[in-house]
Amino acid sequence: MKKRLFILLFPLILFADFHASVKRIDGSIRKRMLSGDSYRKGCPVALEDLRYLNMSYIGFDAQTHRGEMVVHKEVADEVTEIFALLYRSGYPIRQMRLVSDFGGSDWKSIEADNTSAFNCRKATGSQKWSKHSYGKAIDLNPIENPYIARNGHIAHNASLVYRKRVHKNHKVADEAVLLKTDKVVHIFKKCGWKWGGDWHGVKDYQHFSK
Repeated sequence: MKKRLFILLFPLILFADFHASVKRIDGSIRKRMLSGDSYRKGCPVALEDLRYLNMSYIGFDAQTHRGEMVVHKEVADEVTEIFALLYRSGYPIRQMRLVSDFGGSDWKSIEADNTSAFNCRKATGSQKWSKHSYGKAIDLNPIENPYIARNGHIAHNASLVYRKRVHKNHKVADEAVLLKTDKVVHIFKKCGWKWGGDWHGVKDYQHFSK
């Protein structure tokens, strides 16, 4: 109960420019997800249990933009509240689009530094369903917050400069880097989300899951 109250202490009315909507997966979004291969027969969650979010975010240009995301209905309201707090904190997000826009390709979405949630796929290096397949995981600014394998390998070249996890300067991309002591990480954890930066061996600094 206390975790939920933490969010409600920050009503959306405090964020004058923040707007968010939560909708069922309707015909047009359903079509995008199916044609974009982020959803298909055999996925572990039904489309009826997912929700389409449209939310404000601060871009790397310091301007307000509207982004979209698909998550599980059980976390939909909570996610909008978390992103309201991220907005209020000024945390920059490169872009926020459905993985369907990238043909369901996690690789292409990451290459575009796209913040996203639902994608019906297996977990990296596993045959088990990813938390993303249930709409209960979010990848935040994946280039600045890379997945680092046990052997230290980083697959995306643009992420190599972010191997060392420090804030180096006051540039926008540097502000997007997530460290254990950062407010953004604290916001997610306060709401009961796990952070991939806390994993042992493998590190997935972009990844939050419920």
